Amino acid sequence: MFRWERSIPLRGSAAALCNNLSVLQLPARNLTYFGVVHGPSAQLLSAAPEGVPLAQRQLHAKEGAGVSPPLITQVHWCVLPFRVLLVLTSHRGIQMYESNGYTMVYWHALDSGDASPVQAVFARGIAASGHFICVGTWSGRVLVFDIPAKGPNIVLSEELAGHQMPITDIATEPAQGQDCVADMVTADDSGLLCVWRSGPEFTLLTRIPGFGVPCPSVQLWQGIIAAGYGNGQVHLYEATTGNLHVQINAHARAICALDLASEVGKLLSAGEDTFVHIWKLSRNPESGYIEVEHCHGECVSDTQLCGARFCDSSGNSFAVTGYDLAEIRRFSSV
Repeated sequence: MFRWERSIPLRGSAAALCNNLSVLQLPARNLTYFGVVHGPSAQLLSAAPEGVPLAQRQLHAKEGAGVSPPLITQVHWCVLPFRVLLVLTSHRGIQMYESNGYTMVYWHALDSGDASPVQAVFARGIAASGHFICVGTWSGRVLVFDIPAKGPNIVLSEELAGHQMPITDIATEPAQGQDCVADMVTADDSGLLCVWRSGPEFTLLTRIPGFGVPCPSVQLWQGIIAAGYGNGQVHLYEATTGNLHVQINAHARAICALDLASEVGKLLSAGEDTFVHIWKLSRNPESGYIEVEHCHGECVSDTQLCGARFCDSSGNSFAVTGYDLAEIRRFSSV
């Protein structure tokens, strides 16, 4: 069971965008950072464990070319082996900051040369893999940035061309030194999933076809791909083969966010039906098949949910954001 804890106030509501919440835990400092976007700005907040807000600031999208301020599409903390960077994506480009958001270390402008006049240009989908940060784009390409141990000498090292539709989300997990391990998955607006092996050169291992609905959010855990779709379903695939093991009719409306508590294999799903569900993933020790168990359901009434994240790797607390909701709602186990 989970109970509603003290909410964290926002200066404005979260934008109606999928995956519109990022969480960074800082156990050494007994703090949790939260990031939410709305329009041309991102709100960054820090809070103590009991939910008392300690600091709040705003970041704005770099202007680039154009007369109107660009809209931010996502904010996400990327935890690398040697540093943590805060990444913002927008309709103009990609900004990377030190983890507290005070120092910008890199700015990458999007090239709109191939876009038609009626096509929106944007970046969306952010994940760290080893010493790389991967960011999805409107064209379906995934930009791979090589991140140094310190300083601003960030290099665009590769562009991955597995998709024809705009990227929606990217998920990764540590490969732990194994060869031929699928450690990154990318999703797009057609529902197509591409499974990759990261490295000095990224390798496309398999494609998992879509079925006519977008895949707004995707997660990866111990070789299991969890994909949330616009029809409210969650599919669990074997990452190495792309085989579908489990199909869950999880929500009555589109899924807006998935998250995984990596220590225990708990999956968090949030949908536009106002519900948040927690599922326990596991493998049958005899057959190796993926199994799932429903653990908890929570209704955030009268709220169009747009972001949901666990606040710890053991899955004992989570937070949600909603459109026209000027707070981050926190829940913890009892």
